[in-house]
Amino acid sequence: MDNFLQNSQASKPEHVARQILDRIVNERLAKGDSLGTEAELLAQYPVSRPTLRESLRILEAQGVLSLRPGPKGGVIVSKPGTDILAHGLSVYLRMHDVPLSEALRAREVMEPGLAENAAENASASDIAAMEESVERMRAMKNEEEFAEENRLFHGLVAAACGNQVMEIFWSCVNAIIASEYRTMRFTAPKREAIVAAHEALISACRNKDGAAASTAMRNHVRDFESLRPAGTRRRNSA
Repeated sequence: MDNFLQNSQASKPEHVARQILDRIVNERLAKGDSLGTEAELLAQYPVSRPTLRESLRILEAQGVLSLRPGPKGGVIVSKPGTDILAHGLSVYLRMHDVPLSEALRAREVMEPGLAENAAENASASDIAAMEESVERMRAMKNEEEFAEENRLFHGLVAAACGNQVMEIFWSCVNAIIASEYRTMRFTAPKREAIVAAHEALISACRNKDGAAASTAMRNHVRDFESLRPAGTRRRNSA
């Protein structure tokens, strides 16, 4: 056991959790695959039962696996979603007194780059999905439905950027500021302006014009402030 854990600065459970994660990655195990029972894992990893259980709890909290009880249960591989990352980032920001305005500013900085990459990398199906979203938005009069469709459109742009890391970062920031959407007013003139902005982005994507897409998105996200109640807007916003 000592040899297994030597040269590690992590705690015993953390070290074992890393070993199990390495195995999942190296063996290319998919969601739903079984790692075996607790007894089988104890035979593979020379640690105590409490240490193994704590390791499994760490990985379960990270969304890497799930524990299925019963005779046909065991340790099942899962896949972490961006909600887990967003939750961890949100807790970090709150514990370090980072204001929500900084998350909003991060979005303003991030989205023009996403749009530029989307224009350069978007497939025909990506563009078609954006066009379908805009068509739905044109017909919407309910502000809550429009707000949700607006978020969906921006998610489509992020997905089309061709960079998974950028897409994941956007998803996390977007999840953190999701509460802001509940305070926004999507009046008829604002809905028309948003649809026009989205159409400009789609046009840039069709033309593979990254610079135009970046400029269109930069102007679009700057208008984000105008959707918020006057008392909640940031001073000196970009």
